[in-house]
Amino acid sequence: MAAVNVRPLGDRVLVQPLEEQEMKKGGIIIPDTAKEKPQEGKVVALGTGKIDDNGKKVDFTVKKGDKVLISKYGGTEIKIEDQNYLIMREDDILGIIG
Repeated sequence: MAAVNVRPLGDRVLVQPLEEQEMKKGGIIIPDTAKEKPQEGKVVALGTGKIDDNGKKVDFTVKKGDKVLISKYGGTEIKIEDQNYLIMREDDILGIIG
């Protein structure tokens, strides 16, 4: 994957969804239209950070390269150079895998 030329703002995170298996056990092929949005992704870029009520910068919990669990319908889908990405707030990330 080439470097992505998008820098999220604020507490937003750029996540590349990880594709689910296209063929399930038993050899049944699931068409793209029937697949649900991916629930796992890889953090590609971080925004500038969140500012709390006291004006202090809050560090991100996730870091670039983390494999994360994301909300099924969280984030905004974007396409960059034929690759799908999601821009979401860090709060939309459910957890870090591994």
